[in-house]
Amino acid sequence: MADFFSKEHITANANFNRWLVPPAALAVHLSIGMAYGFSVFWKPLGNALMDGDGKPLLACAAGATTFAEKLSGTAKALFATDCNWTQFDLGWMYTLFFVLLGCSAALWGGWLERAGPRKAGLVSMICWCGGLLISAYGVYSHQLWMMWLGSGVIGGIGLGLGYISPVSTLIKWFPDRRGMATGMAIMGFGGGAMIGSPLATKLMAYFATATSVGVWQTFVALAAIYFVFMLGGSLGYRVPPVGWLPANWTPPLAKKNTMIASRHVHLNNAHKTPQFWLLWLVLCMNVSAGIGIIGAAAPMLQETFSGALIGQANIGFAEIKKDLILTAAAASVAAGFVGLISIFNILGRFAWATSSDKLGRQRTYYIFFILGAAMYCSMTYMAGLKSLALFVASFCVIASMYGGGFATIPAYLADLFGTQFVGAIHGRLLTAWSTAGILGPVIVNYMHDTRLESGVAYGQIYAPIFLVLAGMLVVGFIANALVKPVDEKYFMTDKELAEEHKLAHDKSLVISKGNADSTNVAGSASHPLLTSVAWALVLIPIGYGIWSTIQKASVLFH
Repeated sequence: MADFFSKEHITANANFNRWLVPPAALAVHLSIGMAYGFSVFWKPLGNALMDGDGKPLLACAAGATTFAEKLSGTAKALFATDCNWTQFDLGWMYTLFFVLLGCSAALWGGWLERAGPRKAGLVSMICWCGGLLISAYGVYSHQLWMMWLGSGVIGGIGLGLGYISPVSTLIKWFPDRRGMATGMAIMGFGGGAMIGSPLATKLMAYFATATSVGVWQTFVALAAIYFVFMLGGSLGYRVPPVGWLPANWTPPLAKKNTMIASRHVHLNNAHKTPQFWLLWLVLCMNVSAGIGIIGAAAPMLQETFSGALIGQANIGFAEIKKDLILTAAAASVAAGFVGLISIFNILGRFAWATSSDKLGRQRTYYIFFILGAAMYCSMTYMAGLKSLALFVASFCVIASMYGGGFATIPAYLADLFGTQFVGAIHGRLLTAWSTAGILGPVIVNYMHDTRLESGVAYGQIYAPIFLVLAGMLVVGFIANALVKPVDEKYFMTDKELAEEHKLAHDKSLVISKGNADSTNVAGSASHPLLTSVAWALVLIPIGYGIWSTIQKASVLFH
């Protein structure tokens, strides 16, 4: 059994079909990507407890207005069984998700490089699915702390390990298309919610009864589904032998492209380089400028365009809030906007990362920062002119670059630091995501609330927020411009690299009489039918998710 999970056991021979690895990575990422879709549970969980007449009980923090009062209500809600949870209580799950994702990826990235992606993927599966089961019992017994512990903490650790588990492997399988390879996998993380959210909604409707909202049963069902997908994906991982290269491909000479290293930086030295911290800032600014405003997309559209969303431009958001029918109509359009953003976020991960193989990583990020800052600045005028079409189009492009930043950064790291420790280095860099997950929403929500409390009209709230986000992208542009090739002193010698290969249990490619030696090496598994089936198993759910999202987004065009 120990040998089955070992890195040696999953080292493929030279004839292995590398196109079998991306669907394995997608299976894992599509499962853990449901973290983005957890908000679908907030409303049902807020009405989980009912009185004898079938009416929801009051929330634990009912009437709380200040931040301190909300925290006090949440502290009570952690163990209370006689009051409902608020969105504020449940929203901490997002914070735990992405803080733990970055921390676990940073802490165990080095272990992953030596243990291999299969073992890391299986640990991720246990944490993510096990966390869902703990959360299910937490919902069943109405214990908020179990929700936080199960999905937030334990599940968050699973997110981190699952997110980085295929990165190093894919980059080594696709040295000729690093951006495309990581874009395919990380596209899955963005698409997880697109599939999981409508599925969870259907499951809750199926399991709901007069006394239950069907959430805990849905958690159990999702845990079972994700267990199958993550198990299959993790067992499908293979790593190439040392020295393997794609057929008819020659690595570019270092002299021709100084931004692509031909040697490797050790994990223990990567954070000592200025390039690591510049890329940390690049990722942090790109994510901060996107995550805060994307998280507030639905209310932002309703507050900015108000009656224009429902064909009544003379009605303000204050009037819409007073009418339940108008509120529902505006919310429906806003939900379509969120769906459209999701599609561009996902497609951008693949499209921009693939484009970076031709454009270069640094030039790709220049585009992100220049175009993003220009669009944020122009949106202050679009909002004032009530130009809904241009506003939505601009946000779709911004969402694509937000996703593209996630997918391009692993290839950027591989170019600068080599591929030997790229997964672990990427794991440490993801602390920038954890930071941005707090920084972006805090800036957006704080500026929104303070301007609203000072009496600013709804339609004018976001203009200065857009300018602040544009400023963050300018900071990212400067950091990206300062990135230069890594100094020679940080690279490992051939002797040090050979020692690392030994410690990581890497097998070398042995050529004998023109054929790769496959002794004690994973089988080729190169049958075309197997490849087609593997891709169908992940593309069908993705297609379902895109179709469901397009149906919601179609409201924007009526």
